[in-house]
Amino acid sequence: MKKFNADILLFVETNTGWKEKIDTDISEEYKYKVAVPLDNTYGMLLYSKFKLIEPQVKYLVDKDIPSIHTQVLLPSNDTIQLYTIHPTPPMPQHNPKSSDRDAEMMKIANLSRQSEYPVLVIGDFNDVAWSATTSLFYNVAELLDIRKGRGFYNTFDAKSFIMRWPLDHIFISSEFRSLEVSLGSDINSDHFPTYTKLSFEPENAAEQQPKKPTQDQLERAKEQANGVQKVELDM
Repeated sequence: MKKFNADILLFVETNTGWKEKIDTDISEEYKYKVAVPLDNTYGMLLYSKFKLIEPQVKYLVDKDIPSIHTQVLLPSNDTIQLYTIHPTPPMPQHNPKSSDRDAEMMKIANLSRQSEYPVLVIGDFNDVAWSATTSLFYNVAELLDIRKGRGFYNTFDAKSFIMRWPLDHIFISSEFRSLEVSLGSDINSDHFPTYTKLSFEPENAAEQQPKKPTQDQLERAKEQANGVQKVELDM
């Protein structure tokens, strides 16, 4: 955390103990935060040096799985839209077909596509970047994968030297440029930390504008988004 001195920090799978420890150690520069500590492995803590505008905690699919939706005011006085997510993985007894995860991702994709502001989506997706679901997500969202052309940056499982996959992602709209991507060192978690340095260049957005989603992609995303009963509560 201190090594990279990032402007925005996201911690997932965090409970009250994590929150208390981070609050004690974190720099006073992080004046803005949204804290949703939970004991169910879906707790989420967001810290920012930049002003957060109208932050909301939403439960798009499951009443126990939050996502954070907020606008961020950059030092340039530009406003961007940030979504932080941690959808549930496939679980044999609860969600064997990944329907909850896919539904949350497609709901966020639709919000991203309709946003009037440049968009960042970050979090633990519980899915690899090349899967059909994640590919559909960023195509429908009209976002770019910062890993493309750079490497895999496998974040999970930090406890294994052989079986590792990229499950933690940062997707950006075309107004951003990815300048640096790296993994942090082992922090006694099953995930490695991820760091990304971005440059905000809205004047160059046309140079890397993603293709518009096809009608088939939009229909598939809609079907997946409606695949579970919608739960949406603000805090």
